[in-house]
Amino acid sequence: MTIQAMTAQEVTMKVFNKEELFIVDVRNESDFKDWKIEGENFEHINTPYFELLDGVEEMIKEIPTHKEVLVVCAKEGSSVMVAEMLSDYGVDVFYLKGGMKAWSEHIEPVKVGDLDDGGEMYQFVRVGKGCLSYMVVSDGEAAVIDATRMTDIYLDFAISKGAKITNVFDTHLHADHISGGRTIAEKTGAAYWLPPKDATEVTFDYSPLEDGHDVVIGNTTISIAALYSPGHTIGSTSFVVGNKFLLSGDILFIDSIGRPDLAGMAEDWVGDLRETLYERYRQLSEELIVLPAHFMIIDELNEDGSVSERLGTLFTNNHGLRIENETEFRHLVTENLPPQPHAFQEIREVNMGKISPDLEQQREMEIGPNRCAVR
Repeated sequence: MTIQAMTAQEVTMKVFNKEELFIVDVRNESDFKDWKIEGENFEHINTPYFELLDGVEEMIKEIPTHKEVLVVCAKEGSSVMVAEMLSDYGVDVFYLKGGMKAWSEHIEPVKVGDLDDGGEMYQFVRVGKGCLSYMVVSDGEAAVIDATRMTDIYLDFAISKGAKITNVFDTHLHADHISGGRTIAEKTGAAYWLPPKDATEVTFDYSPLEDGHDVVIGNTTISIAALYSPGHTIGSTSFVVGNKFLLSGDILFIDSIGRPDLAGMAEDWVGDLRETLYERYRQLSEELIVLPAHFMIIDELNEDGSVSERLGTLFTNNHGLRIENETEFRHLVTENLPPQPHAFQEIREVNMGKISPDLEQQREMEIGPNRCAVR
């Protein structure tokens, strides 16, 4: 039987559509435990490639005959070899084109809603990394928020919508992934906005995001007023778009809240985090749809693959918003932190403009899951 390639986009569609898939992951056990392809109806076995050099006969009995089978490795090569070995035993098998590196980089645009003045909001789901970025399109103009380093997806999407990117925002200085914001701004001539309290060490010019400043995109106003929202970083800033959507950055997620320690300031910033979540956000309309910069688990995806929830629902269901005792909140936030993101200090330095690693180095920096939330 012949083996076939399955692309990261095809796997993403299986995640969105809750299809079944049986994944044979041939990476090392530690890499598999740290980060794998997840889907509601996905099954996995993990057998490192080097254990299969003498053959796959023992593995055959574990592989179902009624499901699609996908072999996965880091870069592709090992999965092709194992897929060929399985095919020799009559298994109809796929390998992941580009391996986990391609999975980490794939981004899928999803429309999340219309704005009252005719504008549209799109979410860009980087399902393998858990990163979420956004584009507001209105009257021939576009704004991009929290872009990843894979900038072509945003540039091409704007062209497809007949829109010119005029403004680019980062809600904060990212530590888990390399921002594409500055690159998009340079390629389009757009203004690049950063919170000034997060930009004290950047090496490039930017437009300062400050309270009381509104930015108009076509017919849509992105309101910055009163939404300085520190806690994840000291400069974290949230946006209300069209009085309908709350872009919460890494402050508030669907099933968790932001971590305050990625600049080594957990004890100092936990109070800011609480004030943002329990005071500033409480002053907002509960009807706003929260659009975070990350998701943590696959269960947070909606039926269409998007990630969003009404703010009032999160006040009821998100455990991080229901801890009235401040001491208990401090303990939760400072004592339940997951491991810090891989190479997060170097990623911060890239986003400050201090270092300029090549593409392969950037890929290595970002490998693994996002870890921006308190558990």
